[in-house]
Amino acid sequence: MKLGVIGLPNVGKSTLFNAITQAGAQAANYPFCTIEPNVGIVAVPDKRLDVLAKMYSPEKYTPTTIEFVDIAGLVRGASRGEGLGNKFLSHIREVDAIVHVVRCFDDANVVHVDGSIDPVRDAETIGLELIFADMEAVEKRIDRVQKLQKSGDKKLLLELALLNRLYAHLESGKPARTLDCDEDEKALIYPLFLLTNKPVIYVANISENDIGNGENDYVKRLYAVAAAEGAEATCCCAKLEEEISELAPDEKQTFLTEMGIEQSGLDRLVQACYRLLGLISFLTAGPKEVRAWTIVKGSKAPQAAGKIHTDFEKGFIRAEIVPFDTLVTLGSMTACKEKGLVRSEGKDYVMQDGDVTLFRFNV
Repeated sequence: MKLGVIGLPNVGKSTLFNAITQAGAQAANYPFCTIEPNVGIVAVPDKRLDVLAKMYSPEKYTPTTIEFVDIAGLVRGASRGEGLGNKFLSHIREVDAIVHVVRCFDDANVVHVDGSIDPVRDAETIGLELIFADMEAVEKRIDRVQKLQKSGDKKLLLELALLNRLYAHLESGKPARTLDCDEDEKALIYPLFLLTNKPVIYVANISENDIGNGENDYVKRLYAVAAAEGAEATCCCAKLEEEISELAPDEKQTFLTEMGIEQSGLDRLVQACYRLLGLISFLTAGPKEVRAWTIVKGSKAPQAAGKIHTDFEKGFIRAEIVPFDTLVTLGSMTACKEKGLVRSEGKDYVMQDGDVTLFRFNV
């Protein structure tokens, strides 16, 4: 899973990126500090793996990971090439989802490209640039289909009608992902790799003074934007997350508790990203390795087996499954088997989040 971190220049994107990946991306108080995208791999926090590690004392501990791409700040006119916009927009096409960081704090010492703080305006500025870029892409496809449809192909006529509807939708200022269309129409739109067709999560970057004080007015206004689009939204303090990232693992929870915070911004962001993309994790556990595997919600057992190795999917026989909570309650897989709580599931079984699984296969 690859997530592109975007936003206006100087809203805290690179600071947040540094915090969640500890990749050392440059962060400074001036626009276009980031030119080439920084890439960092971050382990997905999963307390269930910690529990299994204590249970099995494995040789390897392997959490699932997310790839974050820190994309340079976009500005008004990016779709026309302003601020190297065309180059930056091309980086967004390569990600699975967009993490849109929006500044939701006041600080006279941190420059804002538009001279004032307005999360609704800022979100709209970037949203419109993505829409403008998509309108150009759709327009090119319309021109191509118009030339081809002279043959009278009914499929092309249907595609042309869809493209014209999509263009009008974008022209009205709405992202492609909110267009009402069926699965066949979605399949026609997908190859266009539209920027506004990608799922989005808005991240409200707040100040340390706002932590634990509920949502400030800026955050509430940004959440309203997200709700109107059907997008995910969360908030975090990039500066605090950077401080947390520098602590030793055993010190992090103590620090969060002292701050009155249940979860770090990274944990909330990861959970929101999972919901956004419809992802879940199944687990494998044993003395050699404890590991989490990410799959799309609704995946069947053979598909999940294929995540481990293609041979597992090809030669799938069955999946031996026990829910994580059941395994923890009884203390061992042996105890679960004795109680008859390890299920044998076939090819049609739909995997559930937290399934502790052993695949049986034959190649």
